[in-house]
Amino acid sequence: MVFSWCVALTVAITQPAAAQCAMCSATAEAGVKDGNTEANGLNKGILYLLAAPYIAVSVVGYIWYKKYRRKDVDMNMRDEKFHMN
Repeated sequence: MVFSWCVALTVAITQPAAAQCAMCSATAEAGVKDGNTEANGLNKGILYLLAAPYIAVSVVGYIWYKKYRRKDVDMNMRDEKFHMN
């Protein structure tokens, strides 16, 4: 039920997205060759947006590892051999 509502709302509230077309990419690449600094800013922005999720996941993973890692854990294992049959 909830899934069908989510799908219905997603379909009903769509808006057109403006993406970078092939001509914009070609202009940006040509601008780099001509010394245009706007194209360099575009490239740095793309790299920034690309790196941000990886950095965020790395920070969360490091914090989780430091917070929940256990030291000197006693396993309380019995000295019996395991019989898998």
